[in-house]
Amino acid sequence: MSIVTTPAAVRPREERGTSRIQDMVARRVAGHSLERPFYTDREFFDLDIAAVFTRHWLFVAVDAEIPEPGDYTTVEIGPYSVIVVRGDDENPRAFHNVCRHRGARLLDGERGSVGNLVCGYHKWTYGTDGALRYAPSQPEDFDPGCFGLKTVHVRSVGGLVFVCLADQPPADFTEVAARIEPYLLPHGLRRAKVAARTDLVEDGNWKLVMENNRECYHCDGHPELLRTFFPTYGYAGKDIPAPLRPAHERYLRTGAELRETYERLGLPYALIEELDHRTTGFRIQRDALDLAGESFTKDGRAACRRLLGDLPTPRLGHLSLHMQPNSWFHVVGDHAITFSALPLGPDRTLLRTTWLVHPDAEEGVDYDPDTLLAVWTATNEQDARLVARAQRGVSSPAYAPGPYAPTEYQVEAFCSWYVARLREELRR
Repeated sequence: MSIVTTPAAVRPREERGTSRIQDMVARRVAGHSLERPFYTDREFFDLDIAAVFTRHWLFVAVDAEIPEPGDYTTVEIGPYSVIVVRGDDENPRAFHNVCRHRGARLLDGERGSVGNLVCGYHKWTYGTDGALRYAPSQPEDFDPGCFGLKTVHVRSVGGLVFVCLADQPPADFTEVAARIEPYLLPHGLRRAKVAARTDLVEDGNWKLVMENNRECYHCDGHPELLRTFFPTYGYAGKDIPAPLRPAHERYLRTGAELRETYERLGLPYALIEELDHRTTGFRIQRDALDLAGESFTKDGRAACRRLLGDLPTPRLGHLSLHMQPNSWFHVVGDHAITFSALPLGPDRTLLRTTWLVHPDAEEGVDYDPDTLLAVWTATNEQDARLVARAQRGVSSPAYAPGPYAPTEYQVEAFCSWYVARLREELRR
């Protein structure tokens, strides 16, 4: 009996790709960056969409973007387009942006306000609850109840709106939401106003965008941001160089003062860090800011006269929240900034940044937009250049995975979480 083998070159492309991906996922070395194809190949990008972006809760908007019934925003998630709309019952709803007639794109705009969702092709009309209200020229036995919009799971958590495309979303999101919402609610983000929203396309894989965000090893490239961070940010206590120890002592004193403020105001502040050992990985903490300690500005003072929520002081340091797989947030006394990274291709990622202020804050009166946006606009642009630099490097055949420094432990946690998701998907 002879055994006939099929050369790899003539095997079906899908079979060869899956085997190759499985091998690379299996041999991933902990504590090191990923191999080149993870960042460059279309096969991995498609797997990322299937394993991560269609199965997990994604931050896509804030409640303040859809404050009234009929207000909507749209978001592109890989090949999917999703409508997030405020229903007539004042709850957020989410639907696939696909007409149930012949599949036309239902809404073209990124955001707006509607009475009903009307398809621009044949005028099929849906309520904000997704029910089909009007379909012209149908036979008498046509049942509109069978043709409502396809729903997408949606949750609002402390003013942050998440969607999940999976039929069965990760169950632990409910627990995570219950743990992070007490940190968010005192800032009144649900009642806030959008001061600005920007979209920046970064020339890099979405994982490079997230890895860059998860470490401050490179933060000397952010002079504007570093003004408000203590010079010892990113150091472990025992590793602080002698010239920085006075700054560390100042950080410890400021932190002690802030903890008294947090406890007096009933603000939770303890670090919770569960980035890689649960399905919905997250990290949340309140921490001190340097200078005036109030906001992300050149002198650390508040950029907006009206404070978020009903808090009596702007000197609250900053609340930071990281959520796997695609988002991070910073909340200070006078404003909040949200970030979401959405993959556009193997080497392109959309970074959407939104600034929130008190609902009654007036532009030009209570805040100057240039001052409000300056630090994070500069930081985003600097990061975009660094991500593009990294993408060019990992695209070289000479690239080989390198070891993470101890301060890059959150990068390792992200990659560990991500690879676990791929393994789950490949076992399905």
